[in-house]
Amino acid sequence: MNTPIRILVALPGVVMLMNALGWLIRPGPTAESLAMPLLEGMARSTQIGDLGAFFAVTGIVILLGAWLQQRSWLYCGAMLLGGAAAFRTLAWAFHDAELATTFIASEIVMTAIVLFGASRANTEV
Repeated sequence: MNTPIRILVALPGVVMLMNALGWLIRPGPTAESLAMPLLEGMARSTQIGDLGAFFAVTGIVILLGAWLQQRSWLYCGAMLLGGAAAFRTLAWAFHDAELATTFIASEIVMTAIVLFGASRANTEV
């Protein structure tokens, strides 16, 4: 994988890590940026913990994959991003959620970028 591709693939990882950092430093505005209120009590702990972990792990595995040029890490990141898009769509289809078109589209685009990088990576593990 050449340097421009590695940088392109790393961008979704940086975006994810910035969101993770937002959950730690400014959870209110971060929740608002995702069209949700900041919850209270134990729900807040779950919201910050689960979403912060999702964004942090997704960002870390994508950056590891880009840095090490290893497909396995990139596939993991793509599964997390693609899974989020799939579950948003399922929430709309089965649970009366509003269709989050903008979020789904961005997750699909980032998934495609990460999969493109995986197709250009030098090693499996």
